[in-house]
Amino acid sequence: MKEEIRNLLEDLLPMVDFDSDFLFSELDSLGVTTILMTLADSYGITLEAVDATPKNFRSLDSLVALVERKLSEKEG
Repeated sequence: MKEEIRNLLEDLLPMVDFDSDFLFSELDSLGVTTILMTLADSYGITLEAVDATPKNFRSLDSLVALVERKLSEKEG
């Protein structure tokens, strides 16, 4: 899933370093919105503005964890 998310987001935001441990600091509001919308559409989950926290956007791994958590909530 991590590589799939990386590929999705790198195509949309080529200037962002998705290997950074400070991913949130590299994003503007449009970048955050793009990520939320892309992940929601790609995985059929609901992501809202409250999900756009520095903790959730710290790194690519934290984005993967967010998607996995939302998928398990959806299934549960």
